[in-house]
Amino acid sequence: MRTARLRRTRRTGAIAVVSALTLTALAACGTSSSDNGSGNSGGGSSDPAAPLDPKTKVTITIDCMPPAAKAAELKEWKEDVAEFHKTYPNVTIEGRSTPGQCLEPPRFTAMLKAHSQPDVFYTYFTDLPQVLDNDGAEDITAYVNDKTVPLLKDIDPNVLASLKHDGKLYGLPTSNYTMGLLINRKLFKQAGLDPDNPPRTWDEVRAAAKKIAGLGGGIAGFGEYSAANTGGWHFTAHMYSRGGDIVDATGKKAAFDNETGREVARTLHAMRWEDDSMGKTQLLKWGDLQKQIATDKLGMFLAAPDDIAYMVQQLGATYENFGMGPIPGEKATLAGGNNYMIKKGISGDKIKAAIAWLNFKNLTVGKGQFDWARTKADDLPVGVPQPNFWLGESKKKDDAARLANATMPVANFKTFMDNPVPGKAEPPKAQEIYKVLDNVMSGILTDKDADIDKLLSTAADQVDQVLANQ
Repeated sequence: MRTARLRRTRRTGAIAVVSALTLTALAACGTSSSDNGSGNSGGGSSDPAAPLDPKTKVTITIDCMPPAAKAAELKEWKEDVAEFHKTYPNVTIEGRSTPGQCLEPPRFTAMLKAHSQPDVFYTYFTDLPQVLDNDGAEDITAYVNDKTVPLLKDIDPNVLASLKHDGKLYGLPTSNYTMGLLINRKLFKQAGLDPDNPPRTWDEVRAAAKKIAGLGGGIAGFGEYSAANTGGWHFTAHMYSRGGDIVDATGKKAAFDNETGREVARTLHAMRWEDDSMGKTQLLKWGDLQKQIATDKLGMFLAAPDDIAYMVQQLGATYENFGMGPIPGEKATLAGGNNYMIKKGISGDKIKAAIAWLNFKNLTVGKGQFDWARTKADDLPVGVPQPNFWLGESKKKDDAARLANATMPVANFKTFMDNPVPGKAEPPKAQEIYKVLDNVMSGILTDKDADIDKLLSTAADQVDQVLANQ
C-alpha cells in the first residue's frame, strides 16, 4: 500500500478520450475497445517478440490519463501522445480519466470481476494476485525484451519480480518506493537536533521525539497511523525495519507474535504513554500526519518520498522544510509501487501497441515521465527520489537530469539516498492483514493499559484465518 495508496480512488464518472492529437468525450464509463482484436488492421507481426510495426493500425484504451484539474500533467500527456504518434501514426490512444484519483480498491475489484478494465490498466504491485484470481491480465513475457523495452536490463529486477507469478511477467512498472523517516527540519533545528542526520535507530527516534515534543504547543515528536488499514501497513514497516516479518516463509502463518513484534509494540506504547511524545489525538489515517507535519505540529513519521510533493502541492508546505533518512533499524524497509497491466484476451497487435506506449511514456530515460526538464518547465516537482527503479547507466543519466532540474533541495534527502535499505514487498492479502493489525496499533496508542501479548496473539489468530482463505 503506497502512501498515496490510501488516497486510491478509481474512476467514478466521466471518461475522456485522447485520440492522436485531440481530446473527445466518451459517453459512458467502463467501455473498452478490447474485444479480442476489434479495431486492428494492417502491418501486424505474428511474432510476439517482434516490436510493433509502425504500419499497424490499432486502438487501445489506457487508464489514468490526468484529469482536467491537473492541467500541467494533462498537457504533458497530450504532448506524449503527439510524440508517440510520430513513430506510430496508426495507433490511436484513448485515455480514460476522472476528476478523482486513479485507484480505489472496491471499484477496482468490481471492475476486475466485470472484466470492464481498459486494455491497459493501472494497478499496485500488491494487486497481482487479485488480478490473476479474476483472470484479468495478459502474460506479456513473450512480448517484453530488449527490443520492445530497450532499457529492460536497467530496471531493478526486484521491481520486475513484483510483477511476476510463476516466472511469467504480467506488468511494467510506472513508479516504485521504499519507506523512510520523513522529518520536519524546522522542528529539528528548534529542538537542537541535526536535520542533516535524522535518527538511524529506534532508540534515537525515541530520544529525538521526546526533545521535539518538549517544544510544547501541542507539537508531537513522532506520529503513527492506527485506522483505515494504515495502522497495519505501518506496523508491517516497523517489523521489517527490525528484521521481522508479518507472514512466515510458507505464506500460511502469521509471523509477528514474537519478540520482534513485542519490541515494536512496546516502543510505540512507551513513546505514547511514558514519553508523551506522540500527541494525544490518535486513530489517525493517511492524510492526518501529512497535515500535522506540514503545519509544524509533528517532527517525524514513516513515509514514502512522494508525501513531500503531496504536502507542497496540496497542503501549501515548502520543500525546504522537509528531509528524509532511511527507515530506522535499516534491516529492511517496506517497498511498493504501481504499474500497468494489459487486459487478458486482447489481440497481439494491441499488446504490442500497449508495450510500445508504456515503454515510451514510463520506461525511457529523458522521455515521458522522465523528461525532467519539461517537468520543471511545467512547474511540477523535480527532485523527489522516486521513481527509483533504474540501475547502471540509466540510473546515472536519470539521476544527473533529476539533479540538474531539481525544484527542491535534494540535499535534504541525501541521508535517505546514500543509505539504501533493502526493500521488502507487502505481505499476501495485505489489505485484509492491515485491517487486523489496525487493532494492534489502535490498542497500543489509545489504551495506556493495553495487553500487548493479547493484542498480538489475537491478531495472529485472525491473520492465520485470513491466510487460510487464500
